[in-house]
Amino acid sequence: MANKIAFITGGNRGLGFQTALELKGSAKVVISSRDLLEGEQALAKLRKAGVDADLLQLDITEPSAPAAAHAYFNTNYGYLDILVNNAGVAAGKFPGTGPEHSASKVPLEILERVFRTNFFATVALTNALLPLIKLSPAGRIVNLSSILGSLALHADPKSPIYHAKSFAYDASKSALNAYTIHLAYELRDTKVKVNSAHPGWVKTDMGGPEAPMALEEGGKTSFALATLPDEGPTGGYFHMGQTLPW
Repeated sequence: MANKIAFITGGNRGLGFQTALELKGSAKVVISSRDLLEGEQALAKLRKAGVDADLLQLDITEPSAPAAAHAYFNTNYGYLDILVNNAGVAAGKFPGTGPEHSASKVPLEILERVFRTNFFATVALTNALLPLIKLSPAGRIVNLSSILGSLALHADPKSPIYHAKSFAYDASKSALNAYTIHLAYELRDTKVKVNSAHPGWVKTDMGGPEAPMALEEGGKTSFALATLPDEGPTGGYFHMGQTLPW
């Protein structure tokens, strides 16, 4: 895998940064960051840790982002092996049960803002990069979802997330899961594998200090799905090797 090229959106901190660390020795890693200074600081840390890394300043919600990302990888490498769609937002407290997230009271501005990053921008970016991923002998697309995107678990009164209803965030991740299923079906006769990852409730800026999982654990699911062997699964929803219900 030494010649593999990986792209991690929002890779300047949190789970994206940790996933970049996990890919050390497995791929050349390009991280994206909206803020150039934060991106450069993260890049310096990655390189100090021995990761072969580069930086692409990119805000995936900008209309120009998909074309800019395609141009960068097409010009510099001509292909892309691994895409980790890590960039995401959560309005309010996470996982949160605040009124701003309730289905009946969620402001449309919040709903649109969360979907813009977690779904629409992610789909647009992935579709733009797909021609380059298809050129890889073993393309891998990892969509950073959440257990909070599981409709089955949200509907089950016995599930651990039954009362963790944060509508804007949850719905955006359910939509992303649907994209995973549909794209995996579309690519079923290719070597490209598409999967959704639940990293766990991790101590990050989004997850908060009360999260039970250390950051070092949070990147393991994304890393596993980014480096799947040829016989690995596609169109699945996973956490630490375990399948989650849609």
